Amino acid sequence: MMKPAVLMLSAALLAAPLAAQAPVRQVPPVLVDTRPSLVAVQSLFDAYVRDDRMPGIVGAFGRGDTPTLFPAAGHVSDDPGAALAGPDTLWRVYSMTKPITGMAAMILIDEGKLKLDQPISDFFPGFAHMRVLTSPDTSLDSVPAKAPITVRNLLTHTAGLGYNIITKGPLLKEYERLGIIPASVNVTVEAEMRKARPATLSAFAERVATLPLIAEPGTKWSYSIGLDVLAAVIEKASGMPFERFVQTRLFAPLKMTSSYWTVPRSEVGRLSTNYLFTGDARTPLDPARNSAWLSPPSFPYGGAGLVTSARDYDRFLHMLADEGTLDGVRVMSPQAVRLGLSNLLPAGVTFGGVGGGTGGTQAATPMGFGAGGSVYLADGPGGYPGKGTYGWGGAAGTIAFVDPVRKVRGTVMVNYFPADKYPLREQVGRALVADAIRLHGAW
Repeated sequence: MMKPAVLMLSAALLAAPLAAQAPVRQVPPVLVDTRPSLVAVQSLFDAYVRDDRMPGIVGAFGRGDTPTLFPAAGHVSDDPGAALAGPDTLWRVYSMTKPITGMAAMILIDEGKLKLDQPISDFFPGFAHMRVLTSPDTSLDSVPAKAPITVRNLLTHTAGLGYNIITKGPLLKEYERLGIIPASVNVTVEAEMRKARPATLSAFAERVATLPLIAEPGTKWSYSIGLDVLAAVIEKASGMPFERFVQTRLFAPLKMTSSYWTVPRSEVGRLSTNYLFTGDARTPLDPARNSAWLSPPSFPYGGAGLVTSARDYDRFLHMLADEGTLDGVRVMSPQAVRLGLSNLLPAGVTFGGVGGGTGGTQAATPMGFGAGGSVYLADGPGGYPGKGTYGWGGAAGTIAFVDPVRKVRGTVMVNYFPADKYPLREQVGRALVADAIRLHGAW
């Protein structure tokens, strides 16, 4: 069995060997966006790099069909001679993979190959007789589940599935023993994970079906491997490998040419380095030159597997804002987009937010949950975020949202653990509102 310390991505345990070899670094010069539109955002980005809180940061912000703005500062890493950070820099987006998997499912639902409330046992019979833990944190004692896990449950984290970053006690040990760890960290951790992890997406789903649930399906929101299991369902329903379906139906028509499950060696020069903070000291966790993403994963992780650029993710969000089209090419039907951006939580289930360290969000404004991302059910303070805003973030600090009413979208790319080291999400929001008021008189 693998050591829990390896699998929990513990900052303290991972930092110890890295801190000893932390390089002496120079504070990199700032790359200033010469366009005046996003003065407050650019100033924020400049300050983060100037104060050496991160080597580089890139944003992608758009309103309607006007050209996307890409404020940026710094470099892709602390290494001497590292490339400037920009629209085409590659970043590990971790859980920002989830909205892409969610929308892939919405395409199949729209085509009738999946149904929102269809039991996933139709595709993986092992899920037909699930059991529910009676004391999830302390025991593996369980009782038969009363309801089936459905596609809706996978989309909205209401299936009762666990997650190694949240699950505790005996169930966590079972997740570790069976390799239910659908994510990459670096080559060292990946080598350990592969010893137990299933070799295919189907085998992963079948193994998940042997484990008990933490809650009755459809009764509780709990962050989970639901989108990873959904990737396996998409593979079965579409009749093609999950990564091929995403490439064929989303990436290719959207011209997302910098989105990878495995980064080609030829692109390593624009791959950022992921860092780990111990206090205020940052050390390389996944250096670009020998990144875990330069080798194929065990299988494509539908919940946390993508590396992509600010330009590419903006094209995905732009398509959602335009109800399924981009550059005259229809990728999803308007109905599929609207459904995916709506609150899909089962009746009686609420979403109260999740800790920022996972890439999620917390807010006083009421929220629901759509196809792999949160949905604001009312306007936030001052109208930001607006009612209907959908989005999610990543465990390495990335942020993404789209407001389908105002046709506003935003992406922020950084790479460091923990994601909530800095209040970047809140600061970007305030800066965006300030820029919008200056430019338009209102958000």
